[in-house]
Amino acid sequence: MNRRYRKTVIAGNWKMNMTATETKKFAEDLKKIMPRAKWCDTLICVPACNISTAMKAFKDLRISVGAENVYFEEKGAYTGEVSADMLKDLGVKYVIVGHSERRHTVAAESNELIAEKAKVALANGVKVILCIGELLEDRESGKTMEVCKAQLQAVVDAVEEKDWENIVIAYEPVWAIGTGKTATPDVAEETHSQIRAFMASAVSPAVAENVRIIYGGSVSTKNCKDLMAKEDIDGFLVGGASLKPDFVDIINC
Repeated sequence: MNRRYRKTVIAGNWKMNMTATETKKFAEDLKKIMPRAKWCDTLICVPACNISTAMKAFKDLRISVGAENVYFEEKGAYTGEVSADMLKDLGVKYVIVGHSERRHTVAAESNELIAEKAKVALANGVKVILCIGELLEDRESGKTMEVCKAQLQAVVDAVEEKDWENIVIAYEPVWAIGTGKTATPDVAEETHSQIRAFMASAVSPAVAENVRIIYGGSVSTKNCKDLMAKEDIDGFLVGGASLKPDFVDIINC
């Protein structure tokens, strides 16, 4: 499938940034400069305490609101956690699972745990942005796809083929997140192409053709056009740049 048949996804990940007051101000600033982009699915994933404010603030901008995390159980005595049902009830469309900060630095989440999170989110009608990616030592030792395949296989084993209609794969080389380093467009495209080939063999050729694979890792206004020109890059998961009005330029690219 030519990429023009896969709708572009531009997602922002605010991480632990922006108060409710700052969110309202940011939305007002965007309204002055942002077109009502029909050519892509645009969303911003915000801290859980900020979801309701963001839903109201971005309503007129064709920006969907996503969450940054979800728990893998439906409900229960899990202090501080947020369930998929709670997110759905707030109107959340997407949730990020498997971000490298939760895999490696915040919570040491395993591939299997992340797969359970994806499964419970999908079961509750919340779409999933599934982050995968390798550490610097994996890249340098030639294990990029070995790592990515293992991360993907856990989810393949946990969900059904039809569920991939509601999953966006976000390839984020860990060594490029927040470092200012970016995989070159050719390097990113090579990995995206290999991910798509793996999905063809692990799930089906149809899923491989249709699943959207986006890139994350120091995406900016300086590199977005060259990355977006690649056939297998279907959009971006944007970190720091999504906290600035420049986010509009990335959407427009």
